[in-house]
Amino acid sequence: MENTPNQGAIADGKSILDQILNNNQAEQVARLDAVEITENLLSQLNERERDVLRRRFGLAGTEKETLENIGAAHKLTRERIRQIETSSVKKLRALKNLEEYIISLRRAINQLLEEHGGLMEKDYLLNNLVNFSAGGLRGKEEEATKHKNHLDFLISRLLHDHFEEVRSSKHFKDSFKLKHQVLDHLEETANELVGKIKEVKQLFATEELISKLKELESFQKYQDKFDLNYNLDISNVLGGELFQENADVINANKALYSLLQASKQIEQNKFGHWGLADWREIRPKTINDKIYLVLKNEGKPMHFVDITTKINQISFDEKPANAATVHNELILDDKYVLVGRGLYSLKEWGYKQGTVLDVIKEILEKDGNGLTRDQIIERVLDQRLVKKATIVLALMDRDLFEKVDNRYQLKKKEL
Repeated sequence: MENTPNQGAIADGKSILDQILNNNQAEQVARLDAVEITENLLSQLNERERDVLRRRFGLAGTEKETLENIGAAHKLTRERIRQIETSSVKKLRALKNLEEYIISLRRAINQLLEEHGGLMEKDYLLNNLVNFSAGGLRGKEEEATKHKNHLDFLISRLLHDHFEEVRSSKHFKDSFKLKHQVLDHLEETANELVGKIKEVKQLFATEELISKLKELESFQKYQDKFDLNYNLDISNVLGGELFQENADVINANKALYSLLQASKQIEQNKFGHWGLADWREIRPKTINDKIYLVLKNEGKPMHFVDITTKINQISFDEKPANAATVHNELILDDKYVLVGRGLYSLKEWGYKQGTVLDVIKEILEKDGNGLTRDQIIERVLDQRLVKKATIVLALMDRDLFEKVDNRYQLKKKEL
């Protein structure tokens, strides 16, 4: 007897997600649709119980409501709403057919956690599940948030016998882990990595930091715990609006990547670079920090209005940037250099303060033998984004420059 496609997938040892995605069977994909799973379960409660759970866990939209708000809507006390919430969850846990609703989701979560070393930062896990749920919702933030709320409810309230929430950890952000997963080796490895980052005081790309992780003594000590079978492709949840990740490296090192995502002291900035969470290049605190980050990652001079626009597009926080404020910071801080009309660069790129005249004088002082007009123009344009005519006009200052045999040099001072 021939295997059906699904039986063949099981025989090949593929995951439940591989079976679902490879076979593209609509009824199986629906089993991973957290909204559908939750709504089917809620239908077995009365109207008030459904409303309390929907409001409390953000199942009707994106916002989770407080006990007080829900109580006001139902004209009940805060404590009574808490009791309804608790009893409603207990009813769902006691459903005889609960397992048939959540078995595919449970297996999918188990597979993800196993491939990520048994621990995943909460939002990272939910993003992965949303990617596999309902065909993925990238770019549809409101829908994705709604799905995350449903997934969070299902995992934390109905799958608690299999998965455990990690909260208020000294080492890790809020996460989910396999029920009996021990975290000692992850804590030791994360601590050693934090020490190494402090020591070298530099930012890392993801693949660089994974390589650094593999050099650690703790990684060598626990290598067998990180040496896992990796089958799932998580490429679609990697990267951000401003950077792309090396998906091949991460897919082959999910446990290490998950450790980076979960660590409380290590964080990735908006441009994809990793460092310590309290570094200003990771979490910019002031408008000046944001200006510096934008310029550094742009890699070339920018107009102050464009810098302002970029800061607001990136949305480092809830504080909007103002062009006048950005301009003032650029003028007052000597790590920025005016290189053209409203255009600024970083001093660390080799630019120096001063007018076009100042730049020409410095160029001629360094040369000593004089330069042709074209040579001067070329060197000035390396330092300033100005029109050639501006440089030619500056060279006409007979009090500063003189032309000898078609070469310009600084005018010698008369004794």
